[in-house]
Amino acid sequence: MELDAAAIERLLPHRGESLFVKRITVLAHDRYVGHAIWPRELSILQGHFPGMPLVPGVLLVEAAAQVAGAGMLAGDPHAAGMGDGYIGMLAGIRKCSFRRPVPADAWVAIEMSSRQMSDNVAALSGRLSLEDAEVASVELLLVNTPRQQLGTSQT
Repeated sequence: MELDAAAIERLLPHRGESLFVKRITVLAHDRYVGHAIWPRELSILQGHFPGMPLVPGVLLVEAAAQVAGAGMLAGDPHAAGMGDGYIGMLAGIRKCSFRRPVPADAWVAIEMSSRQMSDNVAALSGRLSLEDAEVASVELLLVNTPRQQLGTSQT
């Protein structure tokens, strides 16, 4: 299953500069590959670093969570079955390492796997690469939280 930017927006609440992932392929209910890019003009890159815009590591981690979240909502019957009353929240970074910097305007491939740990909790692991060279690896925890608890509406 292929998800373009419009399909990803229907699944995730992220908008504007906060939505980094532009396309996702759902390979199986628990395996997803996404592609993200951070344009040189992105406001946060203007100061990280002047004249040499590099993607901050925290944005790489967030992109990995976005791939897993949208992938799960599109391909995992359990996650999709929770309905609009829940939102997946990044609850933990169990392990993360950065191997090389990511420049602005570069497409990063993000391979993620998910494992349901309980009704509301999933463990995620992934690899981020640039031109087949690994730039980061992550192990994350995602908790499906009732929107009501977060004080957010469903829009």
